[in-house]
Amino acid sequence: MSTREGAIARARAFFDGGGFRDRLAALVAIPSTSQDPAHAAELDRYLGEAMRPWLERLGFTVAIHPNPRAGFGPILLAERIEAPGRPTVLAYGHGDTVRGLDEQWHAGLSPWRLVEQAGRWYGRGTADNKGQHALNLAALEAVLEERPRLGCNLKLVLETAEERGSPGLREFVAAHAASLAADVLIGSDGPRVMPDVPTIATGTRGTFHFDLLVSLRSGGVHSGHWGGLTPDPAVVLAHALASICDRHGRILVRDWLPAGGVPASVAEVLKGCPVGGGGEAAAIDPEWGEPGLSSAEKIYGWNSFVVLALLSGRPENPVNAVAPDARAHCQIRYTVDTDPAVFAPALRRHLDAAQFPEVRIENAGIRMQASRTDPAHPWVRWTAASMQRTLGRSVQVIPNSSGGLPGDVFTDLLGLPLVWVPHSYSGCGQHGPNEHLLIAPAREAIAGFAGLWWDLGEAGTPGPD
Repeated sequence: MSTREGAIARARAFFDGGGFRDRLAALVAIPSTSQDPAHAAELDRYLGEAMRPWLERLGFTVAIHPNPRAGFGPILLAERIEAPGRPTVLAYGHGDTVRGLDEQWHAGLSPWRLVEQAGRWYGRGTADNKGQHALNLAALEAVLEERPRLGCNLKLVLETAEERGSPGLREFVAAHAASLAADVLIGSDGPRVMPDVPTIATGTRGTFHFDLLVSLRSGGVHSGHWGGLTPDPAVVLAHALASICDRHGRILVRDWLPAGGVPASVAEVLKGCPVGGGGEAAAIDPEWGEPGLSSAEKIYGWNSFVVLALLSGRPENPVNAVAPDARAHCQIRYTVDTDPAVFAPALRRHLDAAQFPEVRIENAGIRMQASRTDPAHPWVRWTAASMQRTLGRSVQVIPNSSGGLPGDVFTDLLGLPLVWVPHSYSGCGQHGPNEHLLIAPAREAIAGFAGLWWDLGEAGTPGPD
């Protein structure tokens, strides 16, 4: 007799016996970085050779489509329609990664080879995002081995341009809206609030980028003859940046921030929410950021400003000259409580008022839109209850994760509630060297999703029954 407990036991046995590790190792070995044109063929290989056969064994009908935007990776659409009157879940993942950065990894590690060390699986994509969508599919496989009829319907979108901002995804979803109709999106990406705290996020912060440029002359001039006489663009830019954000990270362009502060519903769900687990690479400074907010409110309910790159002159080979220009590439991470259309105009007003008319704003625009589903939505509550039943402990719900994902595409075009169930943590190194997946949370994840897939075939789901 097939049982929920039997399905979860199968998932754990597959994990404990090394089956999942081997599956993930094969996926990591495909260097499917979308940020290097030399690896473009690997994006097709990831979908066509690694994912299509696996999904077809699970009973999916699979189609791989060219990206609507030329020059970007293909998109896989799969569906497993079993019970038209039952709920339909749309799952999402991405098979592309950031660059390997091979030379920056610790000795003995490589981006395209899975290595196990100290409770971690190292390799590019282990956390972002191969390991996460592979865990969900491996859990589904265990459930189907226990009970061949799942009792619900599944659809899956796997893209290969997420690490370039998901170009073409919105056009693809719009063109296939009828095929992608569902009751809820349940996917996995990003970090838990803490490595040992199961988490559900109901959206993501958006990203807005811009350059600040101070260009004062056509070339550098002798620092001895002109230093102290002619303006230094690096000094001007540094003061302009200091006018935007103070010494302790408080944003001074107040029009960038949610007008009413952290919304009451967001503050309520974040009460007691832990934040941390960033590993050795970063530590929380309680004095950094907006005064009066908790760490959870700062990262999940507020906006942040970061200087991603700053350049003047030739740092690798300085010369005795006052540089002709200085440039900073900046980013705002924002929640749905702020309209990103205000960012550039508000910054221009601010710079002019602070007497920086020579500082230009260039290349301003949204890279990813913010999104949020009400944390009290029935599908969120149902997913949390399913996971808690499997794991035997509470699940932390947050209004949006700290990073960015294209959830807005699915809310705007398909009207779906968002349920993100992350399997990683903030110290995983996902956009740098030494990316890794923690083994213990991954084992929890495969069990949690086995229980979730099982429960979707039972009575009591929020969708049609």
